[in-house]
Amino acid sequence: MKKIESRAHTDPEKTQKMAVSLYDTLTRSVQEIRPEDGKTLRFYCCGPTVYGPAHIGNLRTFLLQDVFRRTVEISGLPVNHVRNITDVDDKTIRESNNKGVPLKEFTREWTERFHRDSHALNMLAPTAEPAATGHIRQQIELIECLIDRGHAYASKSGSVYFRVSSFEDYGRLSRLREREITTGRATPDDDEPIDADEYERDSGADFALWKAHKKEDGDVFWDSPWGRGRPGWHLECSAMSMAFLGETFDLHGGGVDLVFPHHENEIAQSEACTCKPFARHWFHCAHLMVHGEKMSKSLGNLYTLDDIQAKGYGPMDLRYVLTSAHYRQQLNFTIDSLNAAKNALKRLRKKADALIETAGITREAFYDPEAIIKNSPEDAGVFRTAWQELIDDLNTPGALGEVFRTLGRIEKASIDADGNKQLAFSFAKIIHALGLDLHPDQEKTEAPEEIRKLAEERWQAKKRKDFARADALREELNEAGWSVLDRKDGYELEAG
Repeated sequence: MKKIESRAHTDPEKTQKMAVSLYDTLTRSVQEIRPEDGKTLRFYCCGPTVYGPAHIGNLRTFLLQDVFRRTVEISGLPVNHVRNITDVDDKTIRESNNKGVPLKEFTREWTERFHRDSHALNMLAPTAEPAATGHIRQQIELIECLIDRGHAYASKSGSVYFRVSSFEDYGRLSRLREREITTGRATPDDDEPIDADEYERDSGADFALWKAHKKEDGDVFWDSPWGRGRPGWHLECSAMSMAFLGETFDLHGGGVDLVFPHHENEIAQSEACTCKPFARHWFHCAHLMVHGEKMSKSLGNLYTLDDIQAKGYGPMDLRYVLTSAHYRQQLNFTIDSLNAAKNALKRLRKKADALIETAGITREAFYDPEAIIKNSPEDAGVFRTAWQELIDDLNTPGALGEVFRTLGRIEKASIDADGNKQLAFSFAKIIHALGLDLHPDQEKTEAPEEIRKLAEERWQAKKRKDFARADALREELNEAGWSVLDRKDGYELEAG
């Protein structure tokens, strides 16, 4: 049998950190992402707008950002990760009014739901998570700066707009110049209809920094030099990112749908005020398709984590699927892909258990980043090819493929005693970067209440010898992603 090479560990404190590269939307090229200060990578992500549950398209972007952060940190470089909460905009106000619930209470409920989903999916908590409503002062100060510099103006109604024509470089991120957006609603904040005061803009390209209070806003307003109102969505992220990361920071991330107008407008209003570069690099994740179609409520294919769990799949199954395609490529999500993920995770879980046992380490150590950095080679040793795929433009599908190929080679090779510990921690390095929790309890999926009710109804129908009804209910369970196994004195439910 071929012997797997055992590489000596290099002290990470004496080794230059391996840089992770990403495709930079601004330069349209793959760039090494290194911290400007040489110490800590400053990373801002546009977080959720908390007016409902995050769907799997939103979650995919946050998960891929999590993989990037994990990869950077497990390489030995600290990350200052700031992800905001948008808790005031047209959508949050509209939906809270529809529910008859105060905005603060309404958004708190959905923020907590997002946190539960993030925890279940094994996302690292951000270093800071500022909310838009907690940073009104900074937003007003940014508007004042833009007015003083001639980049913004107030309308008669009390709204304030950014003058796009005053910023020469507008459009460089999205490659969309001002002349292409001067008709109609050029840079909408959201899907709301045109307000009457928007006709007071100097140009159709100009966008709102401050929105004057309207009757529909109810008690949602703040006092400002221009009267009562609230900030525009684009302004919120500029103010919060600069408050926590400085006027120039290393990396800004979000979904590809945010390139224009949101991120384009962030650049314009930030740089027009500071006269400094805003973000040094831009990291965008591609759209998600569902069964070959665009995800939408009208098509009935807009899934949340709860929807996935109701079908009998666990959070790790979903995490595996959503991170298994390259971040720059559209992922076509299907139920079959969840079944494949479940099987793949079973294989990885079995290998992790075997490596932990042969290396004589604890499961806690296997998941401890400090232990991983201390005991695995910088290049991940035997798993170096998988590691290289991750640090080269975050190629998650390539990394997963290399992990399985390497595990296949290990099965057919002999490993000396000294190599077992290093091998286990090298595997742990890749697993940690991917954020896959391989604890045995992750394999167990508890059936939701509605599934348990269906199964019990089927069992009672079978006991009554109503086999037609029992068969119909079995089919309904199968369509929901659950199989039922009859026993002599009862039944068992099995996901997938």
